[in-house]
Amino acid sequence: MGNKHNSAGFKTRSPLSIFIVICLCCFFYILGAWQKSGFGKGDGIAVQMSKQADCQIFPDLNFETHHNDVEIIEPSKPKAKVFKPCDAKYTDYTPCQEQDRAMKFPRENMIYRERHCPREEEKLHCLIPAPKGYTTPFPWPKGRDYVHYANVPHKSLTVEKAVQNWVQFQGDVFKFPGGGTMFPQGADAYIDELASVIPIADGSVRTALDTGCGVASWGAYLMKRNVLAMSFAPRDNHEAQVQFALERGVPAVIGVLGSIHLPYPSRAFDMAQCSRCLIPWAANDGIFLMEVDRVLRPGGYWILSGPPINWKTYYQTWKRSKADLQAEQRRIEELAESLCWEKKYEKGDIAIFRKKANNKNCRRKSASICESKDADDVWYKEMEACKTPLPEVNSANEVAGGELKKFPERLFAIPPRVAKGLVEGVTAESFQEDNKLWKKHINAYKRNNKCNLEDILLEMDRILRPEGIVIFRDEVDVLNKVKKIAGGMRWDTKMMDHEDGPLVPEKILVVVKQYWVGGTGNSTSSDQ
Repeated sequence: MGNKHNSAGFKTRSPLSIFIVICLCCFFYILGAWQKSGFGKGDGIAVQMSKQADCQIFPDLNFETHHNDVEIIEPSKPKAKVFKPCDAKYTDYTPCQEQDRAMKFPRENMIYRERHCPREEEKLHCLIPAPKGYTTPFPWPKGRDYVHYANVPHKSLTVEKAVQNWVQFQGDVFKFPGGGTMFPQGADAYIDELASVIPIADGSVRTALDTGCGVASWGAYLMKRNVLAMSFAPRDNHEAQVQFALERGVPAVIGVLGSIHLPYPSRAFDMAQCSRCLIPWAANDGIFLMEVDRVLRPGGYWILSGPPINWKTYYQTWKRSKADLQAEQRRIEELAESLCWEKKYEKGDIAIFRKKANNKNCRRKSASICESKDADDVWYKEMEACKTPLPEVNSANEVAGGELKKFPERLFAIPPRVAKGLVEGVTAESFQEDNKLWKKHINAYKRNNKCNLEDILLEMDRILRPEGIVIFRDEVDVLNKVKKIAGGMRWDTKMMDHEDGPLVPEKILVVVKQYWVGGTGNSTSSDQ
């Protein structure tokens, strides 16, 4: 009986049932793999659910740690490297513009004033301190005219340029009244005179270049007229001049017209000026004026105020002969004509030239045309005494390279060189897609994996103000590397999800530089 019952319990199954079971197993296996791969709708549904979830369901939940005084270190991971403060003498340290290094280079063509960066073994791997007593800058627009003395403790310009009304020292602040060597009545009055010739008010002029800018008063006062000026000046005995500009929120860089091209693409600026910038425009076969021509757009304007303009009035003050100054101005005007520029205005201390819209309107052909195929490939490339060729046109009324829209329409319009297919890798369609992306959220440029991440972050820290902010957007593994280094740099960090939800692999890391300064009686005193 027992054998009979056992044989009944293990009765052989039919081939059909076995086939059905196998099919069901295969179906669910494939379904699971499909959903996990990301090609199914499972992930999309999850993303939508995350977006639609009400974050206020548990308003009292707090995911922050409640034991901030306890540092948890995983045994398998080393502790973050701690970067100590540099000595207080490095407060104004500018790696590629150090005076001691500069003096080792030739003085002709201002080569010693150009960038000369330290070798790897000479780099500082410490945190540059802010000056003792550093104070948060005044908010704009007051910040345009006032700077805390503690932030830029250099008084030399207040003495040497006192007559020219660049900067005044008042108590514990510097005041910038908007004066300049060639506009003693103030930058506004100077710009008003320029605007009588140049269409500044209608949006035709948006970008400007100020060569030898001093404290950048011209650029500071152009901002309220919707014109952005990039100003530059060398770091010389007036080493604080560019620093004064930056402290006031005015774009400026340490730079000089020497032997290397300016770091801007061709046809980048609507207007350029030299206000007693002391650049020898007529020297070296006109190479400096040819570089301005390269970065000036067709139809753009160049302003020269200062020597040799109005030499009849100032030749004695400048301690130069009438014949010498007259010959210099004649040479500049000959060079301007060879570059296809036309003098539009000369009155008092100001002369204004305009670059023709194309080469068909030139009075005479330039004797030397640059042979380089890429006029934008200029980074650390030596300048040549030649004219950068303009794109060809079909008629005398056409603007070489295409006519730009007036601002603000220019901001989102497709640039002519993109529309014409002259920018490799960028089409009109891709430009419009990028515009949409920028409107949705910040988009970042691709990482340069050739650079050491520690070097990049230390340099960011050097130029960042106390309590300044950095926003990183990248993959989680990259941001974790940044966060680890930042842990030893006196940076407070907070990781945040992408705006499209937690399932997006790209994250956002927000950093705030802690307030600390150099000198004794502060957080750095124990380290020095």
